[in-house]
Amino acid sequence: MTVAEEEETPALATALPSDVAEKRDLLGNFCFYLHLAVMVYIVLGWLLPLRPALIFYLCFLPAVAVQWQFNKNSCVLNNLESFIRTGSWRDPHNKEEGAWLLTLATNVLGYPFKAWHIDAFTYSLFVVFLAAALSHLLWW
Repeated sequence: MTVAEEEETPALATALPSDVAEKRDLLGNFCFYLHLAVMVYIVLGWLLPLRPALIFYLCFLPAVAVQWQFNKNSCVLNNLESFIRTGSWRDPHNKEEGAWLLTLATNVLGYPFKAWHIDAFTYSLFVVFLAAALSHLLWW
């Protein structure tokens, strides 16, 4: 490891708002917390006790996966932030756009993950969450 690598900001610090992370402006914080809320909903939405909420969840998860496929593995929330900031749907200077989880996992775990590793992990979780939501809707 070189001196430059040791001085890099830790991956978790760039993922969460903190003093170590680059200061986020109001738009950056709003987009971060909106993204975080969507991720929490994706992970826990199958637990909702309301039938309409579960039906929405069962439609929402595939919609997220489909938009990733059509949007080159980038989240539309990242693109909206880029559009507001630059007037362009894509920002080549935004390293989180399309590779946030890959970058985070690689930096935190120190393993050189490939994009397909992260895709397999993410889509496997989506199948588990969909199955849990469908089970909850039909049998709980």
